[in-house]
Amino acid sequence: MNEIITTHETITAGGRERTFTVTTPSTAGPARALVLVFHGSKQTGDIQRDFTGHALDTLVADGAAVVAYLDGYRRNWNDSRADSAFPARLANVDDVAFARAVAARLVESQGVDARRVVAMGFSNGGQMVLRLLHEADDLIAGGVVVGATMPNREGFAGVFDDRAPAERTGDAHIGDGAGDDSHGARGIPVALVASTTDPIVPYAGGRMKWWARTAFKIDGIALSAPDTATYFARRNGMSGDGITTPVPSRAAGDRAPMQRLGFREPGHAPVTLFTVEGGGHTVPTPTPARGLTALVIGRTGTAIGIAEIVREVLTDADALRG
Repeated sequence: MNEIITTHETITAGGRERTFTVTTPSTAGPARALVLVFHGSKQTGDIQRDFTGHALDTLVADGAAVVAYLDGYRRNWNDSRADSAFPARLANVDDVAFARAVAARLVESQGVDARRVVAMGFSNGGQMVLRLLHEADDLIAGGVVVGATMPNREGFAGVFDDRAPAERTGDAHIGDGAGDDSHGARGIPVALVASTTDPIVPYAGGRMKWWARTAFKIDGIALSAPDTATYFARRNGMSGDGITTPVPSRAAGDRAPMQRLGFREPGHAPVTLFTVEGGGHTVPTPTPARGLTALVIGRTGTAIGIAEIVREVLTDADALRG
């Protein structure tokens, strides 16, 4: 196993100086992946790393990836929701340019494979990944969205479009004017994690509770978690229903068991929804939140951890590339 080297860096993107934290293995290896991590609102990259118990460090320690934790503008992102009053939205911060700049630097400085970039985001960061999936399909090979669901058509700041890639060819992407889909008819592998009793993001869709709308300055109507998975399955060209299977628990008496809804068809990028039954607004890790933290944000799914989910998306992306 590698020693993990942690550095803090700055970069100019979209006319602003931005910061991010990079974790790299002590021994360089060929074709390593890059994981771009987008934190939740009111967090930073370092806080998000601590919040998950350094769960993604396992990808670095075994040499599989370099992980970059990006810092949002005033601790938030200019994400995919039209009804956002976050400072990043009001200031029209170009967070897509930030993601591109970080990836370009680490391709050069760390030798990561530009074809193996995966974006992972939690809550507000998950909404940022939803934006990247629509606007930056030439940058990312896969997306992992935790604690966030798609806004509905009226509430989405981009182009709400569940047509298959071939049908979207020639359409302009938001922000860059591009018209081609670099993933062809296959689409992009997507993994979603949602909890049935999330106190902030309603699993069944609709509006957030009034206190959450007030606290986070966000409104709008969202799709349910299953409908979000179906949306991306259709974008990846799949027409069938997903298959639901239980995720084996790591221990008896699991109080937040998990299920997998998988959309898989030959020749198409898979989409997976991991549902945490009785879970809260958390990131799945082998070690759950406890004490006051668990009381506030709810139970954590432990049957499969975020590092395993990211690794699965990477494997799917590699398989599609051949």
